[in-house]
Amino acid sequence: MATIGLDKLYYAKITEGDNGEENYGTPTQLAKAMTAELSVELAEATLYADDGAAEVVKEFQSGTLTLGVDDIGVQAAQDLTGAKIDDNKVLISTSEDGGEPVAIGFRAKKSSGKYRYFWLYKVKFGIPATNLTTKGESIEFSTPTIEGTVLRRNKLDGQGRHPWKAEVSEDDSGVSPTVITGWYDEVYEPSYADQTSDTGGEG
Repeated sequence: MATIGLDKLYYAKITEGDNGEENYGTPTQLAKAMTAELSVELAEATLYADDGAAEVVKEFQSGTLTLGVDDIGVQAAQDLTGAKIDDNKVLISTSEDGGEPVAIGFRAKKSSGKYRYFWLYKVKFGIPATNLTTKGESIEFSTPTIEGTVLRRNKLDGQGRHPWKAEVSEDDSGVSPTVITGWYDEVYEPSYADQTSDTGGEG
C-alpha cells in the first residue's frame, strides 16, 4: 500500500435516481489533505484451455481509502459519516450513524513537480479516528484520519462498464488543459467518441 502526499481534497455528495444511477453534486473542499493510502482488492479468475492457464482476468472488487487530514470539519463530518449537528451546532455521533457514499477528488504531486489528478466515484466513509497523545503534562491533538470503502458506481461509463476511478496527469500527452482546470468544477465524467447508447442500469 503506497502513501502519497496530496492536496486539494474535495468531495461531492451523491444522490441516486430511481434506476440506481449516481448523480453528483457540486464538489466542496473537504480539508487540507496530507496523506492518502489506497489499497485495491481484485477478484481473479483463471480461464483454462489445453490443460493450462489460457487467460487470467482480474476485476476490481472494492478498495480502501485512508486519508490523513488536518481538520475534517463539522459539516463535512456530517455529510460523510451521517453524524448530526444539533441545535447548538455540536456534532453528535451515534452508534446508528452511517453516511451516504460520496465522490472524492484530489491531486498528488509527482517527482517531476507536475500533478496527477484523481476522482474516486463512490466512497463510503466511517467515523473519523482522532488520536490524542500525552507529552509530558500536555495533550497533543494528532491529525485525524478517515477511512472509506471504495466502490464501483452503478452508472455506466458510455461503454457499458462501471468505473470506480478516474485519473490523469497534467503533463500526459494529448490532455486538454480544460480537463485539468475544470477538474474540481464537477465530478469528471468519462468521454468516448464511440459511446454506447445504453448508459443505465446494472450490467
